[in-house]
Amino acid sequence: MDDRQDARRLARLMGWYYLVTGIWPLLHIRSFEWITGRKTDKWLVKAVGALITVTGGTLLLAAERDRVGPEVATLAAGNAAALTAVDVVYVAKRRIRPVYLLDAVLEVALLAGWFGVLRRMLPERARTTEG
Repeated sequence: MDDRQDARRLARLMGWYYLVTGIWPLLHIRSFEWITGRKTDKWLVKAVGALITVTGGTLLLAAERDRVGPEVATLAAGNAAALTAVDVVYVAKRRIRPVYLLDAVLEVALLAGWFGVLRRMLPERARTTEG
């Protein structure tokens, strides 16, 4: 398989997932809360939703323009890792509903995909430590 095509496919997949899930609380907070639970700070939910939407749009744009380089891949992997951590930690603390673990599973799959893409993107010299 073509590494560039794999990166573009993954960026498209994550881009659409983030676009849809990020915009959802912005468009209909009530249905979002039906699934995820009542939120105290709706402004914060909407702020996070807006940021996730922007990330999704950026990934889609990068994929469309064939500009999914190491920087975009690192940003995507970082987002997936951060959201996984939030999901797992706050479900464990019983601050958010266990439904967020479904998102964590998807984020881990995306993270694994980005690690594979980054491994192939970065030159061997950049992946090894020099002593």
